[in-house]
Amino acid sequence: MPSFPQPGTVTICEINRELITADHLSDDDARETYAKILGTVFSPIPFEPDSLSGTATEQEVVSLGKGSLGIFSAAIQALLSGSLKPLFQPADVKLLQGIDFHSLSWHHHKHVIAFISGAHHVTICDYEDNGGKTPCVLSHESQKDVKVLEWRPNGGKTLSVACMGGICIWAASNLGNVPSVRSGVHSNTLSRGSATRWILVDFLQSTDSEQISALSWSPDGRYPNQLLPYCTYLASASFESSSFTIWDVSQGLGTPIRRGLGGISLLKWSPSGDYLIAAKVDGTFYLWETNTWTSEPWSSKNGVVTGATWDPDGRMILLSFSESSTLGSIHFASKPPSLDAHLIPVELPEIKSLTDSHVIEKIAWDASGERLAVSYRDGDELYKGLIAIFDVKRIPLISTSLIGFIRGPGDNPKPIAFSFNDKFKQGPLLSVCWSTGFCCTYPLIFRSNVVP
Repeated sequence: MPSFPQPGTVTICEINRELITADHLSDDDARETYAKILGTVFSPIPFEPDSLSGTATEQEVVSLGKGSLGIFSAAIQALLSGSLKPLFQPADVKLLQGIDFHSLSWHHHKHVIAFISGAHHVTICDYEDNGGKTPCVLSHESQKDVKVLEWRPNGGKTLSVACMGGICIWAASNLGNVPSVRSGVHSNTLSRGSATRWILVDFLQSTDSEQISALSWSPDGRYPNQLLPYCTYLASASFESSSFTIWDVSQGLGTPIRRGLGGISLLKWSPSGDYLIAAKVDGTFYLWETNTWTSEPWSSKNGVVTGATWDPDGRMILLSFSESSTLGSIHFASKPPSLDAHLIPVELPEIKSLTDSHVIEKIAWDASGERLAVSYRDGDELYKGLIAIFDVKRIPLISTSLIGFIRGPGDNPKPIAFSFNDKFKQGPLLSVCWSTGFCCTYPLIFRSNVVP
């Protein structure tokens, strides 16, 4: 039977398909469970959740000025007055309610986590530095209305943060290793009880100072291509722009890819770098092959694509939709750069039968392809706010088996954002930002050859 955390308890970790719970958050419980195996305790990171209250309602989108979604106000007011044809149609405004721009990202090679902890703030916790006891909060006058963040692969400790008007690029500075700051960037240095200092080294300014709503690094941070010279690649997009941009971060230069797009809410590069998916707020999405930058459009009857995550080999991609309790998996029929692919439904019957929820909200898939985390909207009071953990098989098609549910700390906790860290050979870590003001990390330990 799937593990179910009783109300009033909190989840600590998974050990061999059993989700361990305790009465309250405590490092002592971590030491008595997973720390004996991993040798590390991942203490919860507190933050102020008030400014992360969720997505805007339709009324808030219309009334906002220069706030977190203020870029929509001019277009929407024009729509109401009939003075011009805006980028978004009335149905698109309603669809914005289902889009979640909160973000959390683990460094690809180090025990360092970053998450959005306020409207204009990012918190970084380095578990390799003082055991993560002194998180650092990044803030800057250019870093307004943060929506998404992502670590650069194979680029040291370099973090990209999507905000109003562009992308902040932060880098860690240690003794003997001081990153260079691009000329013209008004930088500042942040530190707190740590040998590591964080420096704003660049600000990639978006066209017309639009809000950046999606980011994705190429899988190794560098990727040769016929369109651009060999350079550092970062893809970005805005939900008010008709294109997305490929940045040469080393030069601070962006090349727009224009194909009549608009309202992009999600970008995700494949692990091999051969493909890029771009999802729009109207429910359509595009699969791009990055050799010649050609694409195929897809459409969904189940609402907006709210989540997209690739399998480890980049041969399939798992999608969640804003109006469905079923996932979709896109399987490529041929090798790159072929765009010949098939969409196959992936049923999660336990979500509907156990939770009485008809809509999946967020998904995360670990890099091994063995664990899938799913949150869902509304549902039965007993299961509301939990995260379902599934065991996943990928041969020949994706199949899942429910392991159990994760419950967060505090009263009526709901997951704001979650992401996997795939470093540990014993199993991945799942980190979750909860609405109650804690970022918690859950080791999922299940590989029998390393577990006593």
